[in-house]
Amino acid sequence: MSAPDPVRAAFEEARATLEAFLADEEALAGVEAFASAAEQTLEAGGKLLSCGNGGSMCDAMHFAEEWTGRFRSDRAPLPAISFSDPSHLTCISNDFGFEEVFARQVEAHGKAGDLLVAISTSGRSPNILRALERARELGVTSVALLGGDGGPARAMADHVIVVPRAQTSDRIQEIHIKVLHIVIEAVERRLFPRGYAQ
Repeated sequence: MSAPDPVRAAFEEARATLEAFLADEEALAGVEAFASAAEQTLEAGGKLLSCGNGGSMCDAMHFAEEWTGRFRSDRAPLPAISFSDPSHLTCISNDFGFEEVFARQVEAHGKAGDLLVAISTSGRSPNILRALERARELGVTSVALLGGDGGPARAMADHVIVVPRAQTSDRIQEIHIKVLHIVIEAVERRLFPRGYAQ
């Protein structure tokens, strides 16, 4: 009897996680709310802010560059910032502690009418929780992309998307990047429909 193919098994696990997400009406409603919030923010002249740790920081950076660059076709650049500059991160963590690395930047760059996208596979990262707390204090709308049971972050964001079923950060992050791409596409289709005309 041959051993299971780990590559195929991983793809099948990823597919099962996506299918679970598609079957979760609350998660899908969260994606629509995220897209609407991003659209409203940009239409009103606000900006998009994003943050996360490790792989989630990479997703936050990816999210921001799609707006200032382009996604599907040429269009005007849109204001988006990821809190990922090493000089800012190390300065703030050295002077105020690592739990403040995102909250200080929310305070520096955020204002009422902006949208913060906080990404955490556990929903328990202290620096993410502090960023969501600061956003609420400043009137910055927030979206949290989470995994597991959502952790404390679930109750701290205005809009929440929790990946169901997944038990590992890699599977959770795979859904997070899909959500980010799909939200960008949805907003582009609404704000720049000519880029999607066939």
